[in-house]
Amino acid sequence: MASSPVAPPAQAGRPPPRPRRAPVIAYLAAGAALVVCAGLLSYALVHGRQRGQAQLLRPSGIPASVSTPLANLMGLSALPGPVAPGFTLTDQAGRTISLASLRGHAVVLEFMDPHCTDICPIVSAEFVDAYRDLGATAPRVVFLAINVNPYHRTVADMAAYSREHGLDAIPDWHFVTGPLAALRASWSGYHIAVEAAGPSADVQHSSVIYFIDPSGRERFLATPTDDHTAGGTAYLPAGQLTEWGHGIALLARQLAG
Repeated sequence: MASSPVAPPAQAGRPPPRPRRAPVIAYLAAGAALVVCAGLLSYALVHGRQRGQAQLLRPSGIPASVSTPLANLMGLSALPGPVAPGFTLTDQAGRTISLASLRGHAVVLEFMDPHCTDICPIVSAEFVDAYRDLGATAPRVVFLAINVNPYHRTVADMAAYSREHGLDAIPDWHFVTGPLAALRASWSGYHIAVEAAGPSADVQHSSVIYFIDPSGRERFLATPTDDHTAGGTAYLPAGQLTEWGHGIALLARQLAG
């Protein structure tokens, strides 16, 4: 067996050698590393929570009946109640419709292209779902769309689109059109951007839903969205379509009273 090492005796007049500090330095370094790792983990957890909370922030002024996730899905915001810009146009049945004539009803207003194959059909399906969800409140709610296609403005265009997408199932559905100057005035009044390169081109336009109360004031604004397949076909998952329809009905019911 090897003998244990023995420290050499101190030489006369010289202090004994100091103990080696390398292990202490190593321990300190390891401790510092643990502190840094703990700090990074804490930072990640806190900021992860903050990101999650940011996704659940509730827009102010939204009715309690609308959950925070649903409000976020709809891009919902409350409006300060300005008087909604008036208009007088013609619907898919040839009837003259003015916004003033709809006083006493909650109005759900969109802007649609009768030749649209993208988001307009999705919003149309949401309107049909919302109407069915309204139940006994349905007679106090009007669903309305203003045409954004400057090249296809006939009553027949509005009627064909309404039939194709089942909107005729809504008794108080109006897809209105009219002279280009009158349409442009309504687009401007509601801050709708429209770009149409030609009769056969897709119309690029803002897609928003205004919720107008029975006194004719803008109360809420929603921003419809859609997804696209690899082939470019617009769609929205069935569950989200249902949620959108329910959300539209909740807000319309809130305004209709």
